[in-house]
Amino acid sequence: MKQQLVILGSTGSIGVNTLDVVAMHPDRYQVFALTASTSVDTLFAQCCAVKPAFAVMADADSGRALQQRCASAGLLVDVLWGPQAIADMAAHPQVDTVMAAIVGAAGLAPCMEAARSGKRLLLANKEALVVGGHLFMAAVQAGGATLLPIDSEHSAIFQSLPDDVSTWKALVDKIILTASGGPFRTRAPETLHTVTPQEACAHPNWVMGRKISVDSATMMNKALEVIEAKFLFGVEPGQIEVVIHPQSVIHSMVQFVDNSVVAQLGTPDMRGPIAYGLSWPARIRSGAAALDFTRMAPLSFEPFTSNDHLRRYPGLSLAWRVLQGPDSSPAVLNAANEVAVEAFLNGQIRFDQIHSVNLETLDQVQFATPQALDALIALDAESRSVAQGLVRRLAH
Repeated sequence: MKQQLVILGSTGSIGVNTLDVVAMHPDRYQVFALTASTSVDTLFAQCCAVKPAFAVMADADSGRALQQRCASAGLLVDVLWGPQAIADMAAHPQVDTVMAAIVGAAGLAPCMEAARSGKRLLLANKEALVVGGHLFMAAVQAGGATLLPIDSEHSAIFQSLPDDVSTWKALVDKIILTASGGPFRTRAPETLHTVTPQEACAHPNWVMGRKISVDSATMMNKALEVIEAKFLFGVEPGQIEVVIHPQSVIHSMVQFVDNSVVAQLGTPDMRGPIAYGLSWPARIRSGAAALDFTRMAPLSFEPFTSNDHLRRYPGLSLAWRVLQGPDSSPAVLNAANEVAVEAFLNGQIRFDQIHSVNLETLDQVQFATPQALDALIALDAESRSVAQGLVRRLAH
């Protein structure tokens, strides 16, 4: 029988690539539902192409607009809207697999619902783990969900580890996350205050959305990945290392206690990890180009701890700080960063002030260990309010 698939965030880059992989395997997958924030035109085009049973928009205006478009086109798609409708799709009893590709903390609630419902959960949303942490992993365990990472780095680690999860801690010395260094890897750190949004979004290797592109430029995406790796693989913060690898060919590595290293390689194409998540433990065609080792440029590596890189990417070190702090610390960092990146993209603060907002928010918010999703949402709101106040101060 075909896997019934929900794609949360289908109009973003992960969602689009997921649909591309699914289209190559019509005998294996059927799209049950698609969700999006406000991109009515794109979601309508996707509905025309794959004819899901349901399509869900984040707000009522977008939902009614999509509903009218589908009705006019004679599409038999049940159009819903609102956060609860999105969460309901993630937990729908007819659904086998959920691709969680909603960007930001907005993806946490539907990810929790998918976990509690025991779905095969393909996690492209960093924030579910960064914000949810122990609560999210407890929901995965309680619901009996199968959690498969889709970030290229975490997919690479997953592919490099032994199949038996119970042996990971005894065998693994450290996890090595690779980072491209983004568009400013060789730019003089003292010039970063003049960076424009267009420059920050021009990633040298990957095609991504604007928010994650800025996170790659600051390497805050790597800070979030360090936090994510801690929860996904159950290692200590000191067992996670980051190296800069500009070519983005080695997606990440695992060093074992005998000092042997297993790495996963591939072209910088998200269809690779998406296909692996969809088909695990089997493998299917992804559409990604094969590596040609005879034409490959030399592979190089740089420590992010060099003096220049520490000045270029000051936010990366915050990952280890928050992992050694209260359980709620990563959620505060994530909320602050979302506010700061949006403010930068809107021209309210400078590129180099993103780190200032993140750091000061961590210093100002009072931490408490969240015991439920409502407490996490309240903490997220408080952190955003503090960060927004800092943005207003910097903007004047």
